[in-house]
Amino acid sequence: SMAMAAQMTDAHRRFLQVLMSHGIMEGSEARKLHRCCCEIHKVYYAHDKLDDFVSTINSHLQPLFMQIRKGMSEDDGKAHYALVNMAETEITKMASDYTESELELFKKTLDLIVSSENGFAPSTDVLNLVDQLQTKKMKKKEAEQVLKVFVEDRWLSERNGEYTLHTRCIIEMEQYILSNYQDVARKCNICHSLAIQSQECESCGIVMHLPCVRKYFRAQAEPRCPQCNEVWSCDIP
Repeated sequence: SMAMAAQMTDAHRRFLQVLMSHGIMEGSEARKLHRCCCEIHKVYYAHDKLDDFVSTINSHLQPLFMQIRKGMSEDDGKAHYALVNMAETEITKMASDYTESELELFKKTLDLIVSSENGFAPSTDVLNLVDQLQTKKMKKKEAEQVLKVFVEDRWLSERNGEYTLHTRCIIEMEQYILSNYQDVARKCNICHSLAIQSQECESCGIVMHLPCVRKYFRAQAEPRCPQCNEVWSCDIP
């Protein structure tokens, strides 16, 4: 039965094509697409089997070093599906799209975001990085344009003059960040994936994504840390 289940159909191919053109897709969109692909190609559709459908595609993508990965938006906790290239480290893959100095600006921005308290870097701090670039001098005006492109390409997102990592970037770069920032990068105590925007327990230092904090403390009158049981000192979002 495994051999049967793992057949790629035109429904799978269409799903993959659409996801490739989007790069990343919110869970509800992916579920709609799943249904639509199955209906168009008259393939058996089960509404709760999207992850099985995706893993069939993944088994065929393996030789191409590609994978559809599921991740979570740190803003609202919604599931997302992204197509990820596993052949090269993400930074080398970016190297084909950006100049050396643009890449250096991104890495330095990444440093700021990952080592920040709350997962955000103020744009003033990011723009001040241009003075530290080794590769090639860049004016702040140029840097503003480059950052715009990083936002358009969904490596960064910008909110109220602050930068954080886009969901797509987190899904793509999770392994890279966890292995290259071992001293500062941390996993959420609840969902165990990389946490960039997060809250920290003042007593024991564990971190939790904001959506995970919301979910975890929803039913608790007095929120306590899941690790050390001390009162949770941050404001529940």
